[in-house]
Amino acid sequence: MPRISVVRQYTYLVSLLVAGCLLALVMRPADASEPSPPRYDFQTETKIKGAIQDITLPARGHEKEIVHIVLKVENDVIDVYLCPKSFLDEMGVELNKGDEIAVTGSKVKAGNSDLVLARQAQKGNDTLILRDDKGNPVWTWSSKR
Repeated sequence: MPRISVVRQYTYLVSLLVAGCLLALVMRPADASEPSPPRYDFQTETKIKGAIQDITLPARGHEKEIVHIVLKVENDVIDVYLCPKSFLDEMGVELNKGDEIAVTGSKVKAGNSDLVLARQAQKGNDTLILRDDKGNPVWTWSSKR
């Protein structure tokens, strides 16, 4: 009889070990290697003015993705992330290469890249507010636009 008891204890311990490993796998983040998106930081806020050198609009069907522009400021080029294309469309804003704009935004790091998260963009007499006074986007990601 003592031999059965040892086998049961061994089986119980192995079962606990397997259950613990499975629990650890389930509880870990889905993709720990994917960095979180950059957050707006008022400590690094800057104002820049320049011409749009390049503009990347999301493909048709992906209008909720962020519009990315490259702004030429004197001898530098600065990557600026604005807002979803659907938000620009809703606000009636059209941006093109060569447009002169002024941007207020936060300088942040995304991976190895430096970029600016825009809080406000001004083109001519039109001002587009993109983030509130806490740095949160004024658009909603979940609404259908």
